[in-house]
Amino acid sequence: MKRSEMKEIGLYAPPEYWAASRPLIDDITGGCGPGGFGDMLVPDTAWLLSIRAACEIHDWMVHFGKTLADKEEADRVFRNNMVRIIKAKTKWKFLRKLRLRRAQTYYYFVDKFGGPAFWKGKNKPEYLGLQKEVK
Repeated sequence: MKRSEMKEIGLYAPPEYWAASRPLIDDITGGCGPGGFGDMLVPDTAWLLSIRAACEIHDWMVHFGKTLADKEEADRVFRNNMVRIIKAKTKWKFLRKLRLRRAQTYYYFVDKFGGPAFWKGKNKPEYLGLQKEVK
């Protein structure tokens, strides 16, 4: 999805995301799945509608987040962006309901089980601004 379309739909992303180059976004984000085999289990679509833009913004916010509040905000933004995409791009009521259910499922899993991925590498002394002890 092009950035102009993302903005037209009303997707939220931090200003740094909008200013970033596509190669940098691709380097930091990975779409909806956790990578590897998990990408087959978690597609970038909700019943054939791409929600990848919402997943990329979520990945971006998780990458730069530092606190539990940052994780919670990233998860809320993720859900809201998926809903905006689905409502803007789905005409049929029944299909919209299915897609919204998929979005809620994705949100549930990042909210309940995304903590380890969020905190990975963030508890290192270098990340916290502490110096390592010299022996």
